[in-house]
Amino acid sequence: MNQDKGIVLLVTTSNPQTQLFIDYLHQQLDCPVSVVAPAADWKGRDPARVLVLLDADHIDEATMQQWHVKAAEEAGMTLAAFNLRDEDHAVEVLSAMNLQGVFYRSDPLPLICKGLNTLLEGYLWMSRSLMTRMIQFFRRQQLNSYRPVCGLTHRELEIIAMLGTGASNTEIADQLFVSEHTVKSHLYNIFRKIKVHNRIQAVNWARQNLGAPPPLVGRRRRNEPPAASNGH
Repeated sequence: MNQDKGIVLLVTTSNPQTQLFIDYLHQQLDCPVSVVAPAADWKGRDPARVLVLLDADHIDEATMQQWHVKAAEEAGMTLAAFNLRDEDHAVEVLSAMNLQGVFYRSDPLPLICKGLNTLLEGYLWMSRSLMTRMIQFFRRQQLNSYRPVCGLTHRELEIIAMLGTGASNTEIADQLFVSEHTVKSHLYNIFRKIKVHNRIQAVNWARQNLGAPPPLVGRRRRNEPPAASNGH
């Protein structure tokens, strides 16, 4: 095994079909392949490049966002998703998180291995038509960024971005150092301004008009002590 090439981390539930897939990857890829349960707290290891392959069939959106945050915090980690239904599903996932690779349920195993090797070399793996759709999507987001967004305030934009990470009202309140009642008031105003009725509709609206929410990195929760200083 070529450890210098990096490792492939398959995030999925363990079952006989998964083991067959892992055995195939071990035979075809010149690097280690490991399996991690979706909710496991995986810690980084020595290889400079870690390719995380998220199983869309067995991972919910909140767990995907947790890996999105982890990848933003750890240098050398690349995210890809497999078992996506079709290109529309890929656009939906890509609008919510930063993926370098996309694999569909219909992709044959040799093509998946080719894509994984490409990702391990530091390149993107997705179709030209999907790239075109995402370029158009982000161009729309860029245009929207130059005009007021339905009268939303800066604080309301912060809160709607947090909704996209799956944060609860309590978690939003802790992150922003406000009360849950204040969060509920902001949500009422947000729903009224963008003409939606629930959190799911608000998240879908945000993805179409604001783009993917940034990872919530660097914030402290209420009552959480600041990080220790190294004295410099």
